[in-house]
Amino acid sequence: MKLIAVCVGLPREVSWKGKSVTTGIFKQPVAGRVMMRSLNLEGDQQADLTVHGGTEKAIYAYPVEHYAYWQQQLPHEALPWGAFGENLTLQGLSEATVNIGDRFRIGTAEVMVTQPRFPCFKLNLKFGRDDMVKRFLNSRLSGIYFSVVRAGDVSAGDAIEQVSRDENNVTVADIVRIYVREADDDLVRRAIRVPALAADLKTYFQQQFKQSN
Repeated sequence: MKLIAVCVGLPREVSWKGKSVTTGIFKQPVAGRVMMRSLNLEGDQQADLTVHGGTEKAIYAYPVEHYAYWQQQLPHEALPWGAFGENLTLQGLSEATVNIGDRFRIGTAEVMVTQPRFPCFKLNLKFGRDDMVKRFLNSRLSGIYFSVVRAGDVSAGDAIEQVSRDENNVTVADIVRIYVREADDDLVRRAIRVPALAADLKTYFQQQFKQSN
């Protein structure tokens, strides 16, 4: 497993459908070692902290393997690293195999998996099309959010080492299945019990479970 690119960006104002929108979704790869702290990478910032950022969404990672799929889906789109708003472009991690609560060492930092990404309209804005949020969810290629367990510095080329695997065995892909209501009750129960699952998702799933039972 390997870190392919480190991408950062500060919020900027852009025009979307006749309105001014502030967004931090535009990320650019940077060279050299970058400090990773509890809320973000040095040089990076989220715009709307009511739905983005915080300790449970400190770092967003996207597997490099997904870029081939999107290049087929969007053949006329340039897709440099960071195109999906990710902080880390990674090789060798998959939503289907990584558990919520798994911990990884990248450079001198340590991170923990907390949830998948469910994008807002700003992904549409980023690509200049109205269907990207729908396409992204339908693809099930959600990417992975990390919390920062230990601050440290990271750089493109760093190895990614698994520190521990969560024993509940609920994957990032499982959480997407629950979110789109394609999971059975047993999986929902197991997911709710995972300590590392982001609090807002846990609450949402508990409410969803009560309504269906």
